[in-house]
Amino acid sequence: MAEIKRDLKIPSQRHPEKAKRPDNIQPKKPKWIRVKAPVGKGYTETRNILREHKLVTVCEEAGCPNVGECWNQGHATMMIMGDICTRACTFCNIATGKPLEGLDPFEPARVADAVFKLGLKHVVITSVDRDDIEDGGASHFAKTIELIRRKCRGTSIEILTPDFLRCDFSVIDQIVDAGPDVFNHNLETVPSLYPEVRPGARYFHSLRLLQRIKEIDPSRFTKSGIMVGLGEDKQSVLQVMDDMRAANVDFLTIGQYLQPTPKHHAVKRFVTPEEFESYKKAAVGKGFLMVSASPLTRSSYHAGDDFNRLREARNLKLGVTA
Repeated sequence: MAEIKRDLKIPSQRHPEKAKRPDNIQPKKPKWIRVKAPVGKGYTETRNILREHKLVTVCEEAGCPNVGECWNQGHATMMIMGDICTRACTFCNIATGKPLEGLDPFEPARVADAVFKLGLKHVVITSVDRDDIEDGGASHFAKTIELIRRKCRGTSIEILTPDFLRCDFSVIDQIVDAGPDVFNHNLETVPSLYPEVRPGARYFHSLRLLQRIKEIDPSRFTKSGIMVGLGEDKQSVLQVMDDMRAANVDFLTIGQYLQPTPKHHAVKRFVTPEEFESYKKAAVGKGFLMVSASPLTRSSYHAGDDFNRLREARNLKLGVTA
């Protein structure tokens, strides 16, 4: 059985000096953030299918706390375009560096085959940032969507894309034209923390990307998410909600940031479940069709069920009956 080779990774260049900072030590996790170790038959079967197709998942690369639960159910978020990112976000555990190779032209077909074998009714496809590629990998996303549609006709598709910062906005059009059911791009944090947390990105560029999707196709579901516990204040989070609504974002996710290693941005505090509930109520009041806000919320966590609820919410708003 083929295994994903990880010995070619270039060591991460993310601010190694941060490991020496005493304020960068993660506080003890509260009881509401703890999860079970990934075990079980379903987990093993999912892992084997992914290995067989030589696919990378953000579940593993980013150290998602929900990997055991999701993989036991056969759900995995596949990460295309390699496992080395050209950005150096201080919250992310994906390796940073210069990718050694271009894009694999056979990867979209392998993704489609894996989705078919896993029997997924809803799949989430994400990627690393590839600033070394002329279109940022937009055509690769479009091809992956196309082949999943061809192979798995009953499967809904959700994509979580990078910001395509160094590309013309026209590259987004081809992804929307490929027909994903949900187009997700995460803002990740409040704008005041971008220089420290997401230095290679631009807050208002990401907002504009989300707005552009709705301009191309107003019926396309859009989604975005942020992490809390990075040092933001409540008012800044509420302002991000307003900014998202101004860009007509349909679905908001809010989850607790977890520090992957001492080299990464510190967890400033663990936000309580009660605070997450207050954020959810505020977001619903601002007009989001769907809101998922909890300590363990992640972009693709329960994404299939959330997609069904998202459609129901839109139908209810439009007065459409099943």
